[in-house]
Amino acid sequence: MAAVNHWNTAQHLLLVILGFFVAFAPRYLPIKIFTQRKIPEWFNEWMKFIPVSLFTALVVKDVFVSPTYQFDVVHHIPEIIASIIVGLIAYFTRSMALSVVVGLISVFLLAVVL
Repeated sequence: MAAVNHWNTAQHLLLVILGFFVAFAPRYLPIKIFTQRKIPEWFNEWMKFIPVSLFTALVVKDVFVSPTYQFDVVHHIPEIIASIIVGLIAYFTRSMALSVVVGLISVFLLAVVL
């Protein structure tokens, strides 16, 4: 028996519009609030470390932890080698774009080769 779709076009449109506001608000409100205020220098210094720490947490999880949340080095050899390459590229060039591109290419090539 086929599933019956009880959603009409208006409900889909409403869902898309609500999704827009849910995604837009967390991006717009901080910009609106902080462009009209003076941000303390200590806060700016502290915020410089946030992207690095978030990026590190995401990379370490994806490189060293398997989908079953087991520490698994053997099955992640291409990712580990690629992360070392990306680390060196990022350190010497300080370019996030170049690091991401080199990382994607190196993961692909190492996955094919290894």
